[in-house]
Amino acid sequence: MPQRQPEPLDIHELAMLADEALTEALKLPSGLVRSEALKKASQLRIAADKQGIRFARRGRPSLTK
Repeated sequence: MPQRQPEPLDIHELAMLADEALTEALKLPSGLVRSEALKKASQLRIAADKQGIRFARRGRPSLTK
């Protein structure tokens, strides 16, 4: 029987998880546990930013005939 793949989180859920993880990481005392928690929070933020809206680059339009 094939295993079900979990639903991917959308940008809002990932951003919320990243904010919560950062808040919890900042409460920890300095040390290895805190740095690992901060790393996890930054990975969640990067994942949320990757799903964000991508805009076209600004500048001159391409030359087409």
